[in-house]
Amino acid sequence: MLELMILGFLAEGPLHGYELRRKMSELYGYAREISDGSLYPAIQRLIKSGSVVRRVEKGRAAQRHTLDLTPEGRKDLENRLRTASAGDITDLGRFMVILAFLSQLPDTEDQHAVLRRRLHFLESPASFFYENGRPLRKAELDDVYRKGMLTIGQAASRAEIAWIRQSLAS
Repeated sequence: MLELMILGFLAEGPLHGYELRRKMSELYGYAREISDGSLYPAIQRLIKSGSVVRRVEKGRAAQRHTLDLTPEGRKDLENRLRTASAGDITDLGRFMVILAFLSQLPDTEDQHAVLRRRLHFLESPASFFYENGRPLRKAELDDVYRKGMLTIGQAASRAEIAWIRQSLAS
């Protein structure tokens, strides 16, 4: 997800490292902290692969490093979006990152294919709790908080399903 966010934000325009980190934290930091120990190695991997270039600019007090997406980086971004893993599709936090950059796919059919994969997941029987491999329903639970989890999850799923169907129809 870090590399996808880097590519996605750079597809919108060149950024200084601190601007990129701020944008990434705003998008994903609520769910998972983005540490320097994971961000900067991800940037280095993308530079090494040719997806990102770093330019040095003179600043008032010190040099500033600007990151920019290369044509190879754009292809990499589009491929990552088009071929999102099952984990990227089924995990809400990761899917929200995919969704944040899905408009970077130039082909509407490719965008819709990703949405259809998410819709298929949402429409499949699921629960937070199972018995012998069978998803449990609220009526089968005694714990009020677990029932609350299912209530919240069902409401969110219904809203997301309605949005995806509307998006696919338009």
